[in-house]
Amino acid sequence: MKSLNLSGRSAFVALLLIMLVGCASSSYPPAPAKASSPDYNYVIGPGDSVNIMVWRNPELSMAVPVRPDGKITAPLVEDLPAIGKDAVSLARDIEKALAKYIRDPVVTVIVTNFVGPYSEQIRVIGEAAKPQTLPYRQNMTLLDVMIAVGGITDFANGNGASILRTSEGTKQYAVRLKDLLKSGDVSANVEVKPGDVLVIPQSWF
Repeated sequence: MKSLNLSGRSAFVALLLIMLVGCASSSYPPAPAKASSPDYNYVIGPGDSVNIMVWRNPELSMAVPVRPDGKITAPLVEDLPAIGKDAVSLARDIEKALAKYIRDPVVTVIVTNFVGPYSEQIRVIGEAAKPQTLPYRQNMTLLDVMIAVGGITDFANGNGASILRTSEGTKQYAVRLKDLLKSGDVSANVEVKPGDVLVIPQSWF
């Protein structure tokens, strides 16, 4: 009986938290229209693929995946960390590794199959049609995110949604998904930042 009481209490607390999310969101400041940084550089994450091209050494040039541990392995290059680096930085690291075997290597890295590190992915939770994690794109907007997740459900409190901005110390901003999606109010289409979490609560009435 004691475990049942604890389970019931846990469910009640969870319900209260969900309700608080839905009700408190109106007290958040509105999300700023502009959020992207002009000097943003894409950084590599697990699941990305990188094309390594070594000038005058085609036998060393190939496409390799970034492993779940954030490292890559290529000819003459073993367990080289790639996560959190941009393409230019990774190319310089590969040149240093290859310099032990060939003279003055010149390497170019092209990133494909973009996933990005977990810290920069956009997460959509709650009453989205398809809650999921999305890779961030420069100048990505709320509308782009909504198209990717298929919009909101019929039970969503669209105008009670919020963005949890991890890049600003988990500051939270209110967004108006219902106005954007149902009314076509373009003023509600704000930019997102790497690491944002979009929280879409359920409507209770």
